Amino acid sequence: MMNLILSKTKGDRWIWLIVILLSVWSLLAVYSATGTLAYKKGMGTEAFLMKHLIFIVGGIALMYFSHLLDYRYYAGISKILMVITIPLLFYTLVFGNTVNDASRWVTIPIINQTFQTSDMAKLALITFLARTLTRKQENIKDVKSAFLPIMGSVCAVFILIALANLSTALMLFGVSILLLIIGRISIKQISLVCLGGLILLTGVVFLGPRRATYISRIDTYLHPEKADPDKAFQSNQSKIAIATGGVFGKGPGNSTQRNFLPHPYSDFVFALIIEEYGLVGGVGLVLLYLVFLYRCILIVTASPKAFGALLAAGLSFTLTIQAFANMAVAVGLGPVTGVPLPLVSMGGTSILFTSVAFGIILSVSRDVEEKSMERDTKNTKEAKVIIGEIEE
Repeated sequence: MMNLILSKTKGDRWIWLIVILLSVWSLLAVYSATGTLAYKKGMGTEAFLMKHLIFIVGGIALMYFSHLLDYRYYAGISKILMVITIPLLFYTLVFGNTVNDASRWVTIPIINQTFQTSDMAKLALITFLARTLTRKQENIKDVKSAFLPIMGSVCAVFILIALANLSTALMLFGVSILLLIIGRISIKQISLVCLGGLILLTGVVFLGPRRATYISRIDTYLHPEKADPDKAFQSNQSKIAIATGGVFGKGPGNSTQRNFLPHPYSDFVFALIIEEYGLVGGVGLVLLYLVFLYRCILIVTASPKAFGALLAAGLSFTLTIQAFANMAVAVGLGPVTGVPLPLVSMGGTSILFTSVAFGIILSVSRDVEEKSMERDTKNTKEAKVIIGEIEE
């Protein structure tokens, strides 16, 4: 059985290796970081570890099956996802579970598991944009048939996510603009999309339901010396964890700031990793994401089809930008946000949808490999024919 699975495992081997390394690192970090959470809930850390392990294994399974599916099928799936996503985001805002004044989750009744709808929205928008940009290449500058559907989808998803999760919305909007540039949308039209996004952003920050939270976080980041100690508590504890980690860290499971740092298993898991594994561990984690981006760029440049290239580019940009945004917050280079570290932070839907995104990238990589092998086989056959004719 295992041999059969391995024989069907295709795609970039470096990306598979990175996924395994990130998954193992995630298990170690989450097991170390959930002690305080387990104490508050009257549970053992093993319970959180097993739950996280189930999601990791489930994510790898989803990645495996996603990479087996021909990436061209995701063009049709993207339409279905977009039809589901926009109403679901609206439902989440109105009826979703509210945590810290943010309605980001809905509860799945049967399994009683929370579901963060923005995770699906990221996947839906990127795949839909890749499909639309590919299908509209012949009339890409036509306002009615190409520009309005693109601008409408980007702005609709942006505003629905931004009202509850501004950082995720901004990253997704930035990736969308990158895809528009790659997809040959005119500078004038891209400027209009940016203008629309800026107007929506201004409205969310100054008029939205979480305006006080957004303004407070920005003000705390820009003027930490004047900030309320309670508001700067997260970033201060993160800096302490990083400062005490040194070059080689305190060792796995030896973190002390996990008892003080809020969410050391999700939002600030990078700070805990540096505390336990030091500067060496932090740089190593950064390098893993950089190598992943580099391998994805190779896939994008080698992909013979525009849809595959746009799909791999959009998803890889989304994952790496999210990773560096999380790490930037942990080291104090940005205001506090609730962005998880892909495949490392604890979180069910985040791991599952991130795994699907990795799987789609690997599906594009698998197609590139198969096309390359077909060309090599064809060239070999042609060479044998030529040699045979010469010998005759």
